[in-house]
Amino acid sequence: MSTFETIDVAAADGVMTITLNRPESYNAFNDQMSVELGTALRTATRDDAVRCLVLTGAGKAFCSGQDLADIRGRYEGTRVGDDLDFGTHLRKKYNGVVQRLRTLEKPVIAAVNGVAAGAGASFAFACDLRIATKNASFMMAFVNVGLVPDSGATQTLVQHVGYGRAAELCFFGQKLPASEAQHVGLVNRLVQDEAELRVATQEWAGQLAGMPTRAIGLTKRALRHAWTSTFEDQLEYEAFLQHTAGNTADHREGVMAFAEKRKPSFEGK
Repeated sequence: MSTFETIDVAAADGVMTITLNRPESYNAFNDQMSVELGTALRTATRDDAVRCLVLTGAGKAFCSGQDLADIRGRYEGTRVGDDLDFGTHLRKKYNGVVQRLRTLEKPVIAAVNGVAAGAGASFAFACDLRIATKNASFMMAFVNVGLVPDSGATQTLVQHVGYGRAAELCFFGQKLPASEAQHVGLVNRLVQDEAELRVATQEWAGQLAGMPTRAIGLTKRALRHAWTSTFEDQLEYEAFLQHTAGNTADHREGVMAFAEKRKPSFEGK
């Protein structure tokens, strides 16, 4: 794996783990982290040996969002009404990265070890599954600095918890403890501490890495498509995807293993 300064990347047994590694700033995003995370995600996309991705944070936090100290300079010498062009900042530094995370045709687990705030929460919501420690929390902190939730959170949050709960989290900007996040469906699995988080994450990631990766990737396509589809359109899209899945080596292996009464050996092909 390439050497990075703001993230750590490790791969073993079909699982790539990306650790946001700026613990002194609670793993806040700066420009370099955005670039490095994008590079790592491109590798995960292209490398057939990677069959599951884990995203987590170093130290006490998962990710505290945008590093405000990193962008403080843009406010100097400006006044209200000056165009600070946050739209371009998002398009260049965030949108492509979170889109790659969301659309990766491999299972993605967020191992949330502490606070996930602002864009950090948005990135956690963009993952397929979330495992969190009991002391972890989620916070749509944007409103506290007069901004709008970004990095896809206005869609993924509504998908996860519905409009009313999403509006409450976004309007008030309050911290949502992991236990309550599990109750409303934002967290799939709650664990006691970081040691248990590592074990639980390895368990799920190892299991997913041994499953038919193409089928999971196609299933992710179907689930995303369902949000903008009629029932009739979804039936047709499922038929299209099933044709693709039915011609994979893993499908053939699954059928043969069933017929031969043995455990299938999927290769992600």
